[in-house]
Amino acid sequence: MESLLISSSSSLTTSPIFSSSKHALTPKPQNLSFNSNARLVLFTCAAQQMNSPPSTEAKEKEVKLWGGRFEESVTDAVEKFTESISFDKALYKQDIMGSKAHASMLAKQGLMSDSDRDTIIKGLEEIERQIEAGQFVWRTDREDVHMNIEAALTDLVGEPAKKLHTARSRNDQVATDFRLWCRDAIDGIISRIKNLQIAMVELALQNEGLIVPGYTHLQRAQPVLLQHLLLAYVEQLERDAGRLLDCRARVNFCPLGACALAGTGLPIDRFMTSDALGFTAPMRNSIDAVSDRDFVLELLSANSITAVHLSRLGEEWVLWASEEFGFLTPSDKVSTGSSIMPQKKNPDPMELVRGKSARVIGDLVSLLVLCKGLPHAYNRDLQEDKEPVFDSVKAIVGMLEVSAEFAQNISFNRERIQKALPAGHLDATTLADYLVKKGIPFRTSHDIVGRSVALCVSRNCELQDLSLDELNSLNPIFDKDVYEYLGVENSIKKFRSYGSTGSECVAGQLDYWIDKLSISRER
Repeated sequence: MESLLISSSSSLTTSPIFSSSKHALTPKPQNLSFNSNARLVLFTCAAQQMNSPPSTEAKEKEVKLWGGRFEESVTDAVEKFTESISFDKALYKQDIMGSKAHASMLAKQGLMSDSDRDTIIKGLEEIERQIEAGQFVWRTDREDVHMNIEAALTDLVGEPAKKLHTARSRNDQVATDFRLWCRDAIDGIISRIKNLQIAMVELALQNEGLIVPGYTHLQRAQPVLLQHLLLAYVEQLERDAGRLLDCRARVNFCPLGACALAGTGLPIDRFMTSDALGFTAPMRNSIDAVSDRDFVLELLSANSITAVHLSRLGEEWVLWASEEFGFLTPSDKVSTGSSIMPQKKNPDPMELVRGKSARVIGDLVSLLVLCKGLPHAYNRDLQEDKEPVFDSVKAIVGMLEVSAEFAQNISFNRERIQKALPAGHLDATTLADYLVKKGIPFRTSHDIVGRSVALCVSRNCELQDLSLDELNSLNPIFDKDVYEYLGVENSIKKFRSYGSTGSECVAGQLDYWIDKLSISRER
């Protein structure tokens, strides 16, 4: 079966969040049997034909469903260049969903009989079964997923299938399919964001009290709790999920029934099909309905920002796993070796997370350039919107999954971190705060502490190693209580502003995420 998304994990294609079954439609009548022996024979023969070995090529070209006014077939080169079935068959489930909803609406509006509706729906269900069993014949001369399914349905059930395309076009059909696909993809990405957030919070819970150097400009700045740093990524991921939820709300409007661009004069009920497919409402403007790809750009933009966040996480952990830092060690389960250097243990998964962010960003740029010069309404250029979206979603899902896997299989080297902490005078800003509390203006305090650090550098010691007399030589306001502010442990204790790295503040942040993500407190 051609999966909706090709993931680094097989769970992606089987996960219920990527299934559209919750919107599946069944005809109202109880009896779904064919109304004549002729149709039953036709159905049986066609089904037997579909059981033949699958192929993506037809033995000879057939007349296109749109070929009434044409006297010649397109050349092989044109057909090969313009086909999209090689990638848009990933939309088969959404296409069948939309067709079932459309057939039900046409029957309700008197544009086809209930019998024809039942025949069509049963035929579509058979086609879906064949596709998922890997028995369906995808034909490039049928161009795309829509024409393949419609032509196969005609082969299967005959005349009733010819009524299915009443009051719709491939333009509104593909826009509907794509919105349904993107909606499911968003749900899947959000689920994986939450899994990574849980992994990061659990990692924070495992490392209570561990102080690490905090960096600005990649230079040591101030001490922070490791938990505080990990929760910073959790916050970023929450914004990522929020952007996707906002995008989903705008995705969830139905183009079906807009037809080619102008709507139809037939008495269709677009609200019925919209509701049946789980959309919020039909799109108000038929031109906008078929030409809009803002929802795709939004999805790719949200993915790109998420990819940047994951790339930053990857960069930090790759650095920390190096001998120069030595702050963390990935387990063998998430490491690779070298083909020539036997001693190597590489954090390759996070390097690839960092690297794959480039293609996610590139997918967004491709779509922006694709859309920038298109006049209203539909243009064939929009056929090129599928592959970047499929690629972006596949990449971001893989990045989220492997990042969570990596977080579950690393350990932080407390001894190495503690040995590294004294370097860099991380408590200097806390010392400046001490002087401010003594009534000295901050700029003056900054200068005094700067000279204190210079003294330490000349003596190759830390601020807490300076005697009170040495500190008083810089300013007589220093008293013995200054040592309550010196050293990284004391420095951490002095942080108390909302959102800071102080122990109480971080404990409050952890409590918030434990509750929000429904993480068990029993460890």
